[in-house]
Amino acid sequence: MQNLLLELLNGTPLRGEPFLLEPWQKFIIYNLVGIYYAGTQIRKYKEAFIFIPRKNGKTRLIAALAWALALLERKSGSKIYINIRQMGEADTFRILDNNQEHSISGELGDGSIFIEALAANPDKQDSLNSNIQILDELHAYKNATQYNVIRESGKAYTNKLCLGITTKYCQKILDGTVKDEQYFVFITKADEKEDGSVDYTNPVEHEKANPNYGVTIRPEDIMNDALQAQNDPQQRKDFLAKSLNVYTSSMKSYFNIPIEWYGGADLAKLHDLCATALYGTYKDVDIVITHAFFPIVAAHTKAEEDNIPLFGWQDDGWLTMTNSPVTDHQTVVKWFIDMRKKGFNIKQVGFDRKFGREFFLEMKRASFRIEDTPQLYHYKSEGFRHIEKKVKAGKFYYLHSDAYEYCVQNVHAIEQVDDAVRYQKVLPTQRIDLFDASVFACMQMLKNLAKSGTAKKWLEG
Repeated sequence: MQNLLLELLNGTPLRGEPFLLEPWQKFIIYNLVGIYYAGTQIRKYKEAFIFIPRKNGKTRLIAALAWALALLERKSGSKIYINIRQMGEADTFRILDNNQEHSISGELGDGSIFIEALAANPDKQDSLNSNIQILDELHAYKNATQYNVIRESGKAYTNKLCLGITTKYCQKILDGTVKDEQYFVFITKADEKEDGSVDYTNPVEHEKANPNYGVTIRPEDIMNDALQAQNDPQQRKDFLAKSLNVYTSSMKSYFNIPIEWYGGADLAKLHDLCATALYGTYKDVDIVITHAFFPIVAAHTKAEEDNIPLFGWQDDGWLTMTNSPVTDHQTVVKWFIDMRKKGFNIKQVGFDRKFGREFFLEMKRASFRIEDTPQLYHYKSEGFRHIEKKVKAGKFYYLHSDAYEYCVQNVHAIEQVDDAVRYQKVLPTQRIDLFDASVFACMQMLKNLAKSGTAKKWLEG
């Protein structure tokens, strides 16, 4: 098989050259193909998760391995999904590439291979039958249905193998939280300290996370990215996740600075998505920290019906699943209490008491200053406009929360005659609760700044 990488780091072209495996790639293949149950022809591992940073050649490895396994299992009539146009085999196989189908099939004397691009045939996925499945970029899947349908397509084969790239579940297997002997998991990542911080400008950590360091990963390039992340907090989370496999789902040590935080909550529908937020400012940069809550009873249905990645948010720490038909007010109050214990100086919380008088009273019992904040559009407009201004000025930081991004992109703003703005959901099946909570929290901050003697100076700055 030719190497799909175009050139070495020194510029040597690789087109038409053999695909030479690195030690980490040999280790993965040995485990997946070389371990059988004693006295049988049944391989141990049925699913594999390869969890390494980008540009380390994982997709190329998976494609090559799938092709090799398809040849190995050809007598059973291998079925796989992969593109082999660049493998020099176009004359051997029948290739269909049209609006109806993107597939490749061919006879190999003592067997056969069929390859299909699933993205081109979403309506056919309920009748899939394959012994090898490749699922690239699992974190981008909106729900678990597509993954499960593809994985279940291998039931007819003894030595089926589902190859997934990136998942949080594999970390639970490795730390012993979940036990599953049929999964092979391979993870490379930088080390985290006890407080969750990472020495992300250290080349040693770069090499720990990137098995192809010096092969497809240029040391000088990743160091340059690290220094840019050091100088720009907006890029830091992205660099940690994509280059070092470290996912910062909480604030950790980012805010060990004196900031006054203002809270907000949207609990209008406790049987659905509801949200909390903390809002503060530091050196003219506004910072918002949001968290979502959803009852587990309805989560699977809503995630699939409305295409909301609830379980991905839960894995990343942006959402709490509650074990009840509705979210209990105490659970939301506990979030504010936990944030206070972590060192956040929460000066005041805004909330419309008609959407949860119990929450209002519980927050008071927990010694929070909470203010009744009616959800009237001309009040909310001020918070909306302030966030809008900060975003346009590049002075708004939201920790790169996927859940918050989702809610913001669903907001439809309607200009009013008095220069105010009324906003709502773009579609009824979408959610904007986290954005709503951030607006409430921002409103509290603005009201308190207006009362302080430094308000005029702050606003002019």
